[in-house]
Amino acid sequence: MSRLLRYVAPFLMLVSLPLAAAPAAPPLLHSQFLPADDLQLRAEKPEQQQLMLVTSYSVVVGSQRQSNQQPIPVTSPLFIRLKGKPMSQGATVREVLISFDGESKSLKKPVFDSMTRTLTLSYPVAQYRVVMDLLRNDTVYCQFLTYANGHIWADLHTGSVRAR
Repeated sequence: MSRLLRYVAPFLMLVSLPLAAAPAAPPLLHSQFLPADDLQLRAEKPEQQQLMLVTSYSVVVGSQRQSNQQPIPVTSPLFIRLKGKPMSQGATVREVLISFDGESKSLKKPVFDSMTRTLTLSYPVAQYRVVMDLLRNDTVYCQFLTYANGHIWADLHTGSVRAR
């Protein structure tokens, strides 16, 4: 057995070299996960794309009381902090902060801060369960796109998932 192993092991190493030297596959084109563009807001190629594979997350439920105001407002912010690795060419995003708003009539626009490499998203509080379900059950990507016409798109999405 030892003699066979001595001859087979180098052969197996030689055969596996081309596999180890092969370049990594480029990341998926995530435009396939965008909804229909009925208003042609995304007709041009994006000026910027930040695409991140989510590798970990934490949930923060805060409580704050600003005692210098009358009446004294008490707020309880809810947000999720996502950490991950950039997936698209030129992407530098490393963290996504998702806040959930239950009171406003409109949400804040998605913003990417290139200095901190943080993307900030805002969702209605009704979407909290959906986001948590994604994070618990699937591989999740976060995508941020900006266009020359001022349009901004940001999302959380899974990869293609096979139906069960």
